[in-house]
Amino acid sequence: MTGKNARQNAFLRLVSGNGAAIGSELGYALLANREVAIGRDPTCQIVLDAIKYRMVSRRHAVVRPLSPSPDGGNTWVICDLNSANGTYLNGERLEGCQELQPGDRISLANDGPQLLFEYEIQHQVTVVGSQSVPTSLAPANNDSATRIDSVSFTQLFPIISTAKDLTSKAFLIPGILTVIFVVFMFATVGNPQANQIIVGTYIAGAAYYFIYRLCGKHKPWWLLVGAGLATAALLKSPILDLFIFVFRVVLPGNLPRDESITLTELLIHMFFGAGLMEELLKALPVLGIYLIGRTLPDAWSDRIGVKEPLDGILLGTASAVGFTLLETLGQYVPQITQNVALQSGTEAGQLVGLQLLIPRILGLAAGHMAYSGYLGYFIGLAVLKPRKGWQILLVGYLTSASLHALWNTIGNIYPLLLVLIGVVSYAFLMAAILKARVLSPTRSQNFATRFLERK
Repeated sequence: MTGKNARQNAFLRLVSGNGAAIGSELGYALLANREVAIGRDPTCQIVLDAIKYRMVSRRHAVVRPLSPSPDGGNTWVICDLNSANGTYLNGERLEGCQELQPGDRISLANDGPQLLFEYEIQHQVTVVGSQSVPTSLAPANNDSATRIDSVSFTQLFPIISTAKDLTSKAFLIPGILTVIFVVFMFATVGNPQANQIIVGTYIAGAAYYFIYRLCGKHKPWWLLVGAGLATAALLKSPILDLFIFVFRVVLPGNLPRDESITLTELLIHMFFGAGLMEELLKALPVLGIYLIGRTLPDAWSDRIGVKEPLDGILLGTASAVGFTLLETLGQYVPQITQNVALQSGTEAGQLVGLQLLIPRILGLAAGHMAYSGYLGYFIGLAVLKPRKGWQILLVGYLTSASLHALWNTIGNIYPLLLVLIGVVSYAFLMAAILKARVLSPTRSQNFATRFLERK
């Protein structure tokens, strides 16, 4: 359809931040039997310029008509199409779909173009809704066939128009780091210890990055690395000896070597000697960062402090990475490598050490990261709800310690059942992340990744 001067039931108008209309096309009328997709893809009904609006996804949002209301009028809803930078309705990030009201302001990304939803237009509009005639918010060629078939300069050289998105949408940095680690591995061929450190660090970093994207809250990289290093330092300090004395000498957490021990007795020993002891040790950096954050000015406190459950999860899982890397590379792998080397030779020992390294690090998300991230959720929740802080912390501490103890206990008696315990621990962490995203005071600015989306 072409533009005309008739009255329409509803329309979208591209406006600037102060409400002024932009360009010569003032409005885009909505049809009662057609949905209108908005984005940079030429197949959308409202097409935005790919260079001017880089923050907009190819298919960013859609406006859908609903059944006519009792008074005979039509209603429309706006739905986000899992866009990278989000759709905002009147300043609030849209989750799912929401019915539009006259005067509603739609923002494509937090700082992107804005559309005003209105009824009863009296001036020139362009009717949209046909799949065969896309309408552009940028100055467009009226010949739709020419528009669809033409090839732009940025289509031939896509890096020109997407260079900014490569870093902001997390496509470039992981690839660069992977290339760097691969080069390091080639450079250390013949040095098994260095190779083990590189492989372990890369896998642990990838596991943590997965959790970071799921949480979707910005946190300085140096703070996250610092939390992991702080935990590793604790394992090398006299504090570890104090913890061992309290939990394994004073409390019944000594790890028995008697093979006739019952399942219940082993679980009790693991609960005190592994669960309570190690989860408290890994939580110390998180608690320390919380205390430091309280002493800082508001701007810095919000950035690096613990203000909500997402902060606790991010810092708790970072602490777990430091714990696991030091425990695996500094204790388990060297011991098994040395023992096997004495019996079967150096090469056999190195091979077995690598075989132990990979599953221990790969299991981070269902192991140490799951326990510590879950406890981190409760640390952040206690900050968010201080009146019940101690009760919240106790529930989280006991739960994470119990999951940890179950893993250690079952692994000693029924190794195949570790699958069940690992899945349960991972599910606990994922549930905590989902709830933390809902509770987050900064959820409108977060970037949480959805790896699977139900259509």
